[in-house]
Amino acid sequence: MIELKIEGMTCNHCAAAVSKALAAVPGVSQVVEVDAKRGSAKVEGTANAQALIAAVEDEGYSARPA
Repeated sequence: MIELKIEGMTCNHCAAAVSKALAAVPGVSQVVEVDAKRGSAKVEGTANAQALIAAVEDEGYSARPA
């Protein structure tokens, strides 16, 4: 499982946008959780962490490995 720390999410709409972006990254088999309050995301699969971070940043949020 890959865990990310995400800054800038303030609501469920933000979490949904991040979840959709992460799901579109090649190698992601499942978006396990995106939590706006905790500022975190968990995904399963073989996706590269840098690709996940880039997808989150393309949505306008900042991300780093947890």
